[in-house]
Amino acid sequence: MSIKSDRWIRRMAKENCMIEPFVDGQVKINEAGGGMVSYGLSSYGYDVRCADEFKIFTNINSAIVDPKNFDANSFVDVKADVCIIPPNSFALARTVEYLRIPRSVLTICLGKSTYARCGIIVNVTPLEPEWEGHVTLEFSNTTPLPAKIYAGEGVAQFLFFESDEECETSYKDKSGKYQGQTGVTVPRL
Repeated sequence: MSIKSDRWIRRMAKENCMIEPFVDGQVKINEAGGGMVSYGLSSYGYDVRCADEFKIFTNINSAIVDPKNFDANSFVDVKADVCIIPPNSFALARTVEYLRIPRSVLTICLGKSTYARCGIIVNVTPLEPEWEGHVTLEFSNTTPLPAKIYAGEGVAQFLFFESDEECETSYKDKSGKYQGQTGVTVPRL
């Protein structure tokens, strides 16, 4: 298994629609000329953007977070250019990009250092071979202060590892419960 370079990612994005929309290079300046958290193709990965749809966890209804019986009262839906996550709290979002992972590839996500240095942790479970959809992003605010997440800017980097052989059973073969998700997706059984 080997990590894939920018050349491989570019080719797969163009030939197989692996990443849509695809940005060929790093974008660091917004349209108004101001700085932003970078996104797009990098040397050995791809930095994805956060969409403007968020689910912010809250305790206003005293719900219990239960992955087997998820209660919609556990969060508040927000559509905005900025999401403010309360102290020591959590939010879900999704990528702008729609990903289609090839059958011989495993994809791992890591947070961007700009957010990590502010105590904001991005967690995404591995994207299995032949998984596709908008990726649901999990943000933990580990600080005692409110924290901002910016829509339309980079939030995480995906690394692509290709095996020398295809897997026997892919996520698509298993009819995975998160296959083809398009919005911010809460836990499913």
